[in-house]
Amino acid sequence: MKNSTIKSIAIYLPQFHPIPENDAWWGKGFTEWTNVTKAKPRFEGHYQPHLPADLGFYDLRLEEARLAQETMAKEYGIYGFCYYHYWFNGKKLLNEPIDQKLNNPKEDLPFMLCWANENWTRAWDGLDTEVLLRQDYDFEDDKAHMSYLCDTFFNDIRYIKHEGKPVFLIYRPKLFKDIKKTIETWRNVAADKGIGELHIGYMQSWGVTDEPATMGFDFAVEFQPKFPIVKSKQKSIFQRLGLKRKQAQDRIFDYQKFTKLQMSNKFNPIVSPSLIPMWDNSSRRKTDAFIFTNSSPEAYGNWLQYIVTNYPWKQNKEKFLFINAWNEWAEGNHIEPCQKWGKRYLEITKKVLSKV
Repeated sequence: MKNSTIKSIAIYLPQFHPIPENDAWWGKGFTEWTNVTKAKPRFEGHYQPHLPADLGFYDLRLEEARLAQETMAKEYGIYGFCYYHYWFNGKKLLNEPIDQKLNNPKEDLPFMLCWANENWTRAWDGLDTEVLLRQDYDFEDDKAHMSYLCDTFFNDIRYIKHEGKPVFLIYRPKLFKDIKKTIETWRNVAADKGIGELHIGYMQSWGVTDEPATMGFDFAVEFQPKFPIVKSKQKSIFQRLGLKRKQAQDRIFDYQKFTKLQMSNKFNPIVSPSLIPMWDNSSRRKTDAFIFTNSSPEAYGNWLQYIVTNYPWKQNKEKFLFINAWNEWAEGNHIEPCQKWGKRYLEITKKVLSKV
C-alpha cells in the first residue's frame, strides 16, 4: 500500500479568535485559549493546563498563524484538515479563518467541512439547557445552506473530494426532522448548481451507529472517543476502562485500557476509522469532565499503527483516517505541539504513516 493511499484528516477547531457573539456570551476577548489557560490540576499527576509550544497562543485571524499550522501539518504527514462549520439558519459563526483561507492561495492544505449541527449552549454539550443559539431545521434552510456551500466551498480546488464529489460531514444526523429528505434536497441543489454529485457522511457520535445508507449517507466516520454501549448485563464496562472517581462528578479513564478495548473491536469498511491522542475537557467543565489519564505519544502511536495495519483499507472507498483532533486544546485533545510533549505526537504520526 502506498503512503498516498491513506489520507489522514485532522479535525480542526476554528475557535481561536474573538467574535462578537463570544464577547457577549463569555466576556470581551474570549477565545478557546481563555478556558485553556484557566485550567488547573485536579489530582496528583493530572496534566493541566495544556499549553501550546511551537505555535504559541495563536490568533486564527492572522495569515501567519494559519500558514504555520498548514506547514506543520504537511511536514508531519497530515493530508488535510476537517474544519468544524457553524451555520444557524443563515447565521455563520467562527467562519473568518476558513473565509480567509479561501481568499489566500498560499494556504494550500486540502480541507473539508463538518457541520457541527447542534445548539450552541453554555454547557458546551449541545443539549437544551441554557441555549445561546438554537439550531433549527427546515427544508428551505437546507436549500439555502447547500447553495451557500456550493457557491463558497465545493468548487475550490483545495476542497477534498472523493471520486470528484465534494465530501461533506454531519455531526449529529438524528437531530434533523427528516435526514433522508434533507440529503435528497442537498443532492438536488448541488446538481442544479453544477457541482454534480456529493459524497456525504456522518460522524458516529452520541451513540449513533446506523448503517449510512439507511439515512441517505454514503459513508460514516467513527468519532472517538467512542464508548461501548452499556447494557444491563455489562455494568462492569467502566471498570474495564479503569474508571476512577478521583474528583466528584468527574469521569476518569485510563487511556491505554481504552485503546486496548478499541483495538479489540471489529472494523466496518464503510466507516472511516479515527483515534484520539488524549482527552481532558476539564478546562471547560468545573464538574462532570471526561479525563483520560495514562496517555502518551507512544500509546497513541500503538493505536495508530494498529489502525493502519489492520483496518480493511482494500474494502474501503474513501481511505480517510481521522485524527480527533488537530487543536481541541480545551478538550485536552490535540496533536499540535504542547509544552509537555513537544512535537512527539506529530513525529509519531509521521513515523507510522510514512511506513504505509
